Amino acid sequence: MKPALQFRLHQQLTLTPQLQQAIRLLQLSQLELEAELRQIAEGNPLLEFAEEIEDEEAVDRESAESEYPSAESVAAAGTTDNDDTGEWADGGTVEAPIDFSSSSVGSSGSVGSRGDDDFEPQNAAPETLQQHLLWQLNMASFNPRQHLIATVLIDALDASGYLTEGLEAMLAVLPADLKASIEEIDAVRRRLQGFDPAGVGSLDLRDCLRVQLEQFDPNTPQRELALRMVDSELELLARNDITRLARRLRASEDDVAAAAVLIRSLDPRPGAALDATPVEYVAPDVYALRDGSRWRVSLNPDAQPRLGLNQHYCGLIAQARGEDASWMRGQLQEARWLIKSLESRAETLLKVAEAIVRRQSAFLDYGPEAMHPLVLREVAEEVAMHESTISRVTTRKYLHTPRGTFELKYFFSSGVSTEDGGSASATAIQAMLRKLIGAEDARKPLSDQAIAEELQRKGIQVARRTVAKYREGLRIPSSSERQRAS
Repeated sequence: MKPALQFRLHQQLTLTPQLQQAIRLLQLSQLELEAELRQIAEGNPLLEFAEEIEDEEAVDRESAESEYPSAESVAAAGTTDNDDTGEWADGGTVEAPIDFSSSSVGSSGSVGSRGDDDFEPQNAAPETLQQHLLWQLNMASFNPRQHLIATVLIDALDASGYLTEGLEAMLAVLPADLKASIEEIDAVRRRLQGFDPAGVGSLDLRDCLRVQLEQFDPNTPQRELALRMVDSELELLARNDITRLARRLRASEDDVAAAAVLIRSLDPRPGAALDATPVEYVAPDVYALRDGSRWRVSLNPDAQPRLGLNQHYCGLIAQARGEDASWMRGQLQEARWLIKSLESRAETLLKVAEAIVRRQSAFLDYGPEAMHPLVLREVAEEVAMHESTISRVTTRKYLHTPRGTFELKYFFSSGVSTEDGGSASATAIQAMLRKLIGAEDARKPLSDQAIAEELQRKGIQVARRTVAKYREGLRIPSSSERQRAS
């Protein structure tokens, strides 16, 4: 073979850094976007948030007024009441009175604040289960040895208040020179079970329920029968088999039913009441409000970051020379790309939300039962974008409607064919299923087959196994379990 020259013509799609940045910003949630922009703004002096610009302008106005007071301010300062000038008759100036109303002075006492509405509530951190138990431990009469064992046990409790690791694991954690025994650890644990909430430190569900029952007054009706039931027949109680329980415990069905009600009044997860998991609040990105006969979609202005260019640094670019000028021009170009990417993100989010609202207007008017089947491809074709772009836009973006706040992905669901050749969405079928079960006779609950037949009478072709899948997804028990629980 001898060397030769060949010419080939081909096309290749290359993602520029600016396009990569735009795609990345598109898939970020509101909080992630704000954190990302804060980080970028820290490294680019030409970027500035709108509130920072407003603060700087306010400071400039205040400094200008203090250096060059206006004629109105001079006249206002020189106008005083004759009754109040006796002390200042020698020509001293009188300061303007400070308005201590809520509009000028906040609760912190700072002048110029805009009222209590601008302050977020500074609530104390919620008390954890361990903190609650340690407070009671310090108030109890434990000797130093027992106090150490109790502290180790409290630290080992899970979120439900159970000691899942066992007493042997606690013995291994304690210092070797303490020379504690399993019996001593168990004795301290039993004392902890009497703390509030009752039942913490239990090894299993049976132990937890027994401790709570033992705290009832001995004269409580069916207390002893409930204790026997917890000790030996907890499995039958879970299945609510009152007949077999009555036969095994040699008691009447009425007494067994009353004891079962007493047991169900107990708390199987005593530590969950003190769960310190913080509540997460969602701020909608888009609003859907009814305007006459149509739905109008608008962006949430508070959820859109407002970035601008720092005019001071922009004015220094013309004066810079050499590497400094080149670096600042590069930062200016990146800032403009970023602002343009944010504008593109907002426009894309608005277009996709408008398309979703147009497709799901029946849901907004009539509820989940009127939800239409919708897939990403349909919205992508309507807004002339790729499906992957629609997927990024609808991830962790929220739409506020009169029926509540929903993630944009909530409005997408597969369809099931109907008799008239149309289709019904899975969300609508689940809403119908929940409505049918909610209206059923508690003594004769509907089976999955009966629900499927009822839906078929409404024109929705759905199999029994599909009904079972939707029911399990809604965490609704089967018909036999619903009958026993009634």
